[in-house]
Formats: sequence, C-alpha cells, structure tokens
Amino acid sequence: QNSQILPNTTLGFKVYDSFLSPKWIYHATIKFLSPKNKLVPNYKCEIHDKLLAVIEELVSDVSQQLPKVLDVYKVPQVRSVQFGEGKNEYLITFSIPDYKGILQLLHHFNWRWVSFIAANGENLEWFRNAMFPEFSKRGICFALMESFTSLCLCYNPEKGLILKCGLEFYYKVINSKANVLIFYGDTRSMVLLRYLLSIDAMERSKGKVWILTVGMELKDIISRSWDMRDFNGSLSFSLHSKELPGFQAFLRSRNPSDAKGDGFIKDFWVQAFDCTFQDSLLDHVSGNCCTGEEKLEDLPEHVFPVSVTGHSYSIYNAVYAVAHALKAMHSSTSKRKAMLHPFLKAVSFNNSAGENVFFDKNGELVLRYDIINWIVFPNQSFIRVKVGSMDPQATLEEALTIDEDAVVHPLAVCNANCQPGYRMRQKEGEPFCCYDCIPCPDGRISDHEDMTDCSKCPDDHYANEGRNLCIPKIVSFLSYEEPLGISLALSAVSFSMITALVIRIFIKHHNTTMVKANNRDLTYTLLISLLLCFFCALLFIGQPEKVTCLLRQTAFGLVFTMTVSSVLAKTITVVLAFKATQPGARIKKWVGKRLALSIVLSCSSLQAAICTSWLATSPPFPDTDMHSVAKEIVLQCNESSSVMFFCVLSYMSLLAIVSFNVAFNARKLPDSFNEAKCITFSMLVFCSVWLSFVPTYLSTTGKYIAAVEIFSILSSSAGILVCMFSPKCYIILLRPELNRKEHFLRRKH
Repeated sequence: QNSQILPNTTLGFKVYDSFLSPKWIYHATIKFLSPKNKLVPNYKCEIHDKLLAVIEELVSDVSQQLPKVLDVYKVPQVRSVQFGEGKNEYLITFSIPDYKGILQLLHHFNWRWVSFIAANGENLEWFRNAMFPEFSKRGICFALMESFTSLCLCYNPEKGLILKCGLEFYYKVINSKANVLIFYGDTRSMVLLRYLLSIDAMERSKGKVWILTVGMELKDIISRSWDMRDFNGSLSFSLHSKELPGFQAFLRSRNPSDAKGDGFIKDFWVQAFDCTFQDSLLDHVSGNCCTGEEKLEDLPEHVFPVSVTGHSYSIYNAVYAVAHALKAMHSSTSKRKAMLHPFLKAVSFNNSAGENVFFDKNGELVLRYDIINWIVFPNQSFIRVKVGSMDPQATLEEALTIDEDAVVHPLAVCNANCQPGYRMRQKEGEPFCCYDCIPCPDGRISDHEDMTDCSKCPDDHYANEGRNLCIPKIVSFLSYEEPLGISLALSAVSFSMITALVIRIFIKHHNTTMVKANNRDLTYTLLISLLLCFFCALLFIGQPEKVTCLLRQTAFGLVFTMTVSSVLAKTITVVLAFKATQPGARIKKWVGKRLALSIVLSCSSLQAAICTSWLATSPPFPDTDMHSVAKEIVLQCNESSSVMFFCVLSYMSLLAIVSFNVAFNARKLPDSFNEAKCITFSMLVFCSVWLSFVPTYLSTTGKYIAAVEIFSILSSSAGILVCMFSPKCYIILLRPELNRKEHFLRRKH
C-alpha cells in the first residue's frame, strides 16, 4: 500500500513455527527451497512464489548451521546473532549487545562474583577463550561456568523429559555461591530453565538476579503451573523499540470478524480471552462464547503487550529493509541487479518512527538496546520496566545508562568488600576475586575499598588508628614549655643553687680543720665541676641548634670526667696519706697538691683528646627523626658517631670504677673522718646510675632520650654531692665542736 517503495508490487510472507525443535527448523528451511506442496529442494521454479529473504528467530542450536543451508542457494538472511557466532556472506544481522553491555552492567552495580550459563558448548568455549580475559581485567570472576548442551541432550520436547543430568545441572545453578547469574541463551533454553526452577519449590534461587540476553522472553506459553517468581527483579537486554505511528489505532481496530487474510487472529483470540467461537457447522458453542468485541488493550501485558516490543520492532525494520533493498535493486542498472544481497547490505532508510535504519561495514544493523527489569507478581503475571539503555557504538565507559534507583540489586561478590584500612590477600586455590581482608601494617593505609596493597604514608605523616588516613605529624622536642622540661630545668637549677651554697659554706669556713683536712683545692675543683654538671643538663632542653648540639655531649663528657677524676684524686690522696703516716714510709713525698693536680689534668686531658677527635671527624648536628615515634617528628641532636659517644661514656665509667674500687678497699682505714667511705657511696650511686643509663638510653625514643640523659646527669651529680658533702656540711654547720684539730688528733691517736 506504499506507493513510494514498491508500487504495483505485492510482497507475501510465510510463517513457520519452529516448535523449539531443530528438526522443524530444518524442515521449514527445506520447504522454503522446495516447490509448492512438495519437499524437493533445488527444484523450485515458480515465478510468483519466489523466495527473496529469510527473517530468522534466534535458536542457538541451529544458529550456526541454518545459514550454511541457505548460503548454498544465495538466500539473504536477516536475523539476530549472539556474540561469538561466525558470520556468513549472506547473513545480515540485527546484532544483540555483545560483551560490552554485560560487562558494563556488572561493573555499574559492582557485581564481581557471578555465574555464567551458555546455551551451547560452542558459545561457552568462545566466551572462555575470547571474553574471559576481558572480564578478568575488570575484576570479574566466575563461581560457575556451564553450558546447556548436556541439559538439552536430556530434554525431549515431545515428551517433556529431563533426565538425571538435567537435575545435576539444576542443583549446580541453585547451589552456586554467586548471587548474579548470567544466562546466555534463547527461547528454547529459557523454557528448559523455567521447567528446572519449578522442580523443587524448596530449592529456589532466592536472592539471585538473572541477567538475560536478547532472545530470551518470559512468555507464559508452555505451562501456567511453572512458578516464575525466581525471575522477579531479573534484568534482560532487549532490542530497542519505539512506538510506531498508528500502531495503537491498528490494534484497536483488530477484530476476528473483520480480519481478511489473517489466519492467526481467531486462534489467538480463543487462547487470549479463554473463549470459543461458534462452530457454524455444528451450530453449538463449547465454553464461553467469543463475541469478537473483546479489546486487546484489556489483556494483561504478560499475555499481550500492546506496546511495540523489541522483537516486533526488529521484525518491522527487517521487513522494510528487504523492501527498500528490493526497490534499490529494481532501480539499479548494475549487472548484479538479480542479486538482492549487495543492496540489502547497503540499505539505509528512515522508518515510520523517524529512526534511521542502516547496516554498518560488518553487515550489522546499528541499534541501541534497552535494559528491562522484570517484575513478577504473585499471580504469575509480570510487567516489563525499562530501566536503562545501551549504545554499542559508544565507548565502554559511556555505553551504559541506567536508572540505578529503579533497580533492586544484591551484593554479588565472593566475599565482603575489604574496607579502608584493610588490603586484599588472595585465597589459595580460589578465583582471584575471592580474598581475605587483612589490616594494613603499621605506617601504611588504604583509603579505598578492595585495595590490593597498602600505601605508605609520607615521612612527615602517620597512619591513624583506622589506617585509612594519613595525619600530619607534630614537631616534638624537649621544651621548656612542657611539664617534663620545666621539672628537669627546675631540678638542674635547684641542685646548682645547692652546690653554690655548699661552695659558699666551704669558702666561709675555708680555714677550718674539716675543709683543710680534705684537700681544699680538690674540694673546690669537685664542687665547681658538679656545678657545671648541673648547668650542663640545661643544654639538653630546648630546640636543638648547631651550637648546642656541638656542646651537649662534649661539655658533658669533659665536666663529668673532671668530676670523677677529682674524686679519684681524693681517693688516691686518702690512701697515700694514711700510708705516709706509718713509721718509715717513703711515700710521704708523693702526698701533696701536685699529685692531685696531675691526676685531674692527666685524666681530663685524655677525655679532651677523645672529644676533640670526635668534633674533628664527625661532629654532632641538629637532625629530625621521623621514624622512631609514629606520630611525631622529633627534633634531636644526631650524635653522628655512636662509637665516639660510647667511648666518652666508657672512659668516664672506667674512672668511676677505678675510684670506687680504690675507695672500697680504703673504707676501713682508721681516721676521725674517713672520706673513703663517702667516696665509696658516691661512686656506688654514680656507677649504678650510668650502668642503668645504657639500656634505658638504647630503648627510649623521641624527646625522652634527652630526658633520660638529663635525669642521669642530675641523679649521678646529686649522688656525689649528697654522699660526699652532706656529712661535711653537717659537721661544719651543726657540730662545730667536731671541726677542731684536737678532735682529729685524738681520734687519730
């Protein structure tokens, strides 16, 4: 009736039912190629019943074999194809969404743990070889990969039998750990699946979402007793459709009594409206009578969708593609005008819906695809809800558009996502998307889900407790503004004042027997050394600077060496003085100020040489320690050479041990005031402090290293001050009667 396409030309059509059986599809193909009422292929010579093209449905069992039969006779074929199928020269395809659509749908919903079911072994093998790597790149792995091949061998479409292998396949699917099942099949395999899912009502695929490819429809065409609730919420790809102008008016006008040339409408009317037409021959009606006034729009959508479906739209375009190709062939002056196929591949036209229909260079119709969400109701009725679309020509990232709020989707992962603060560890013997979640190690974080490794924080940052964020470290050093620094500074000043007070007492009583009897010069040297020791502790408080770092350890080493060498000189002087009092002693000439001075100078000079060598070779310097304390950047003095530092300590400790040993042996010498006892106690305190200092120093981190050294300096210096000078101050201030020469001589006698 369209004068612009093929005027005065009528195109007829023949429709064959496949009965979901390859046998009947082959039978129909042979009938296409045979004379009328005869099944003799290759002998069709009628002029008015010429076969121009075949529009095929999608049946996977013969989808690759049927074109081989028609290609022999150079018959163009227009049909939908699945990815992975081979292409034939005379095959024009309405291609369904390839792996891009499925891949993007899985990626959009973060579905990574899925099962894949193919209609046949060929498609499954092709998917494993060609598509599996693509899915793996996007982090998707499969709990199950099976084909319907074995199941179809168990199915008898005439008897409806499914044997043991079918049940085994069914339980594999139901017991699959994946919540998303990709079913890549056709109408025939869909019927088998629906039957399987109705076998055991207790073993339902609850909580699972089916992804159905094009060619699979939830049509209630086999048995109304098969429960369809398993497919509630399933998603399917559908050929894109658009409402055709006048189509709704055409449907409203359809009536069995006024449908000339329509041999299908009465059969459909009887099944759809559950009624019976009056048998004019027998003149009786069985059941409800069909009036012919029933309205198609009153039928439920799952029985008869009044809108244009993807299948209807594709058939509509396929028919017009053949018509436009035939028109182009009749208008062509080419010598190949008898061949329809080249014109069909080059056809391009606008259909009545205003969309351009054309085939690309691969002979595929360029179309978009709709994503349908199936809603199944308790009464087994269902509706189609369009929730998105896919454009195969777009890039992989832009191909899919979907209304996520319109879809209820499950969690489809092998295990729960690893939250920030954890990283993935592959489970041995499991697919790559099955993993354990283990916490990030100290100092490392993961700020996204499912990170394969934890990243290290910058040196000036640290990981928070959740190990999902890097926090800037605070600058730390032993400061005068914090309680620890204030208390240590006050202690150093207090002991310094006490030491200064002792010096003043000794100066005030400079000529008393107690002061003179204990070598006044050594006493003053020791007191001044102790005063400097207390002041030396203040160098360790405050932000490290270049000068303070140079002075800290060297000043500490020199001052303490002078202190200990003074104690050693006192100890040796006490011993020699006792021996010099014995009759006939020749050692008397060694007792005097020169011996004490030489001991102090020689011992201090050796320590000074060690410190000078240290400063000349590898002097200490200000440094930042970003690793010892997790949350702090510690400002410190880098000793530069640990060997030199411990040489200073070792030498000082050696002098203290020698002094302690000599004083200990002289502790019982008779005298009115035996200073060896005081030296013994002071050196015992001194050695105890510095022996405990070494392990404490090595195990302490941050600003507390300086605090430990300050405490050791103050406690050892205070020990010498208290043990050696508190008895003397007690006698000088509180027992002046004991501070007389007569008392010393009487006790000595």
